[in-house]
This record gives sequence, structure tokens and C-alpha cells, in this order.
Amino acid sequence: MEDVSTVSSAFTVSPGSPAAPARRAAYDCDVLVVGGGIVGLAAAYALTRLRPGLKVTVLEKEPGPARHQTGRNSGVIHSGVYYRPGSLKARFAVRGAAETVKFCAEHGIPHRITGKLIVATERAELPRLHALVQRGRKNGIPVRELGPAQITEYEPHVRGLAAIHVGTTGVCDFGAVAAELARLVSAAGGEVRCGAEVAAVDRRPGLGVAVRTAAGAVVRARAMVNCAGLHCDRVARLAGDVPPVRIVPFRGEYHELAPERAGLVRGLVYPVPDPAFPFLGVHLTRGVDGSVHLGPNAVPALAREGYGRGTVRPRELAGTLAWPGTWRVARRHWRYGAGELRRSLSKAAFTEAVRRLLPEVDAADLRPAPAGVRAQAVGPDGALVDDFLITEGPHTVHVLNAPSPAATAALPIGREVARRALATLDAAVR
Repeated sequence: MEDVSTVSSAFTVSPGSPAAPARRAAYDCDVLVVGGGIVGLAAAYALTRLRPGLKVTVLEKEPGPARHQTGRNSGVIHSGVYYRPGSLKARFAVRGAAETVKFCAEHGIPHRITGKLIVATERAELPRLHALVQRGRKNGIPVRELGPAQITEYEPHVRGLAAIHVGTTGVCDFGAVAAELARLVSAAGGEVRCGAEVAAVDRRPGLGVAVRTAAGAVVRARAMVNCAGLHCDRVARLAGDVPPVRIVPFRGEYHELAPERAGLVRGLVYPVPDPAFPFLGVHLTRGVDGSVHLGPNAVPALAREGYGRGTVRPRELAGTLAWPGTWRVARRHWRYGAGELRRSLSKAAFTEAVRRLLPEVDAADLRPAPAGVRAQAVGPDGALVDDFLITEGPHTVHVLNAPSPAATAALPIGREVARRALATLDAAVR
């Protein structure tokens, strides 16, 4: 853990007054949110709405919000069809899809409801496709089953044995959503500080949390919300908690269709996913700007922010390799991982995955596009955490697993996190 000597005396409390220390300490804000991605900003926004007048500060280490998972995805507003009924992902994605569309419409953010096809291209996938139909209906999502001829009515250039159409899926600019949330937080009296990386945390039971940034600034709060994404487990440990998972970063690599070939895809086209993995496979996404993204695959990244193959941070890599769950994932899923790595290293193999859905494409039609990194929580037993994971400690709430569909589900996640943070505040003053 980093040195906390500069924050250890951050609270000013009158000596001999243990009975009411929370009221005697000097605070810069009521709730400090670490992380300026869409989930952190949604939590800050919810706090200002649920309790007007509450002083909320957001710390974001980058020069602006949404620079990592939020701003480096395909922009899909997920319907919730994939997720286990009753799970946080299912409940929050279904609710969040409707709320995201409404938010975009109210604030003039580019978005489109395009619908989505999930296409089976092999007979072995048909039972899994049927299971998705049942799951979608249990989650309250209208789905339509399609045969080969009906597939071409929606997507003339896509081929498959069968498909389902999910009409509530769409696309938006999640970076713009995050920027608008930041504006609304500021308008409500909150503060969003960019270029403020958390370096140390001092938590005092009955008092609160003091955070020192890499620049040496100290922020004192009655409670802290950890939405640090790729670094959330590290921030939890800085606060003195022991997270039950470790973030193992997976790079998702994308290509883009050449502009003259973008007309081959009207909306969103997905393969039938493997239920053993939280990854959805190489899919086709027509964005709000009309460009068509292909991907992502999923390969281990050698740094938390390892957007390029050559990006290696030895200390972060050593931490990933020291986690027993990393090796258990590798042993359990090496065949799947080998296929992902092959698609990463070979454009021909990546093109082959695309051609399963879109046969008219060849390698010359693909252009490199910016990669993203998924913050995947992994348990010590090697289990890939398949649901959102939110834990609590004294004066703290930690969001420890919020990959896709977290952008879609950000507004409901934000309210859940805000409610927990407010409960922490109320408990401290009782």
C-alpha cells in the first residue's frame, strides 16, 4: 500500500470528543466518488438527485471523463436478453436500456434504436439460440424468432440458419452521455475534478475517508464510492478492504468496415454466445455516425490500460500473474483463449469470424480501429464473475465488477450505489 502519512492527520477533531467525531471533523465533501467513467458519474448524479444539497466530488485521473471502458466500446444499448433472470445485469440492463434512450432524447445525445439480430450459423448453436429466446422472455424482452429468409429482410447481406430479433437494442454515444452527467453533477453543486489520480486513502472508523491524489491534494469525505473500473480492486485495497476478486484486464480489438462497404450492415448483428464466457463474440455494430465496427475479440492485456500489444507494465502484469485465479482461468479455458489469440494475431482469422455472419466481406474490407480493455473481475478459484459486483466497507462502497452492459445499465447502477452510500452516511450519524 502507498504511504498514507500525508493524509493520516487530514481530519481535524477536537481531542477527547469520541462521542460525535463525524460532526467535529472537517470535510471537503459528503461523498467522494473515485472514477469519472459513466458508472461513477451516474452514481454522483444519483446522489445529487436523491439528496439535493449533498456535496459530491468526483475524482478522475484522466484529463476528461469517459477515457477508458466508457469511451472505448461499440456504443451498444443492450436489451438484457443475455443475462440470467433475476441477476443485477438482467434487471439493470432492461431498466437501463429504456432510461438511456430517454436520457439521450431529453439531452439531445445521438442515439438510434436499430434492433439486433442474434444469428446461429451452425446447427450446434440452435439449442443455445432457443435458450436465449426463453431467457429473453423471462426478462420481459420481446424477441422474434426468424428463419433464413426472414434474416435477410432485416439484414440482406447476413446469412444464418436461424436468428432472433431483439427490437429494443440500439446505439448511442456513451462518451456524450458521461459528459452530460458530469455537467448535471456540476450544475447541482457537485464538483468533477479531472487529472486527479488517487494515490493513497486513509479511512478512519467513525470519521470518514481522506484521499491524497498523485499531485498531493487531500480530499476529506464522510464516505467514498469506488468506481475506478480497471483500478477498482487497487482502490479498495488502498481503503483497507480486501476485495474478493482481482481485476484481470482483457483487451478487445476492433476493426472497422471500409466506408464504401459500410452499407453491408444496417444495424446490429451478433453470433450466438458461448454461455461459459461473459464475452459476446465478434459482432457487427453500425454506430450513430454510420460507421460499422467489427469485434471485439478478448485477449489478455499486459497492463490495466494495455490498449496496444506492446503496452506492458511489469508491476501490473506481476500482480495479475500472482493472482491464483489467473492461472486457473488459463488452465480451464485455454482452448477458447487460443482461438481469441489467433484472431488477434491473424487478420485472416479475424476476417473468418466476421464472414460467418457476413460472407461478402474479405480482409481488404477491414481497417484497424481503436481497442478497448475490459475490467474483468476474477475470483481466486478462476471463476469469471458474471454479474455486477458491489461491496461495502466502513464509509465505502466499491463497484468491483461493471463491464458490459454497465454503460447501458449505468443509471440504475448509479442509483443502487447512491442508495448504499447514503445508507453509509446515515449510519455514521446515528
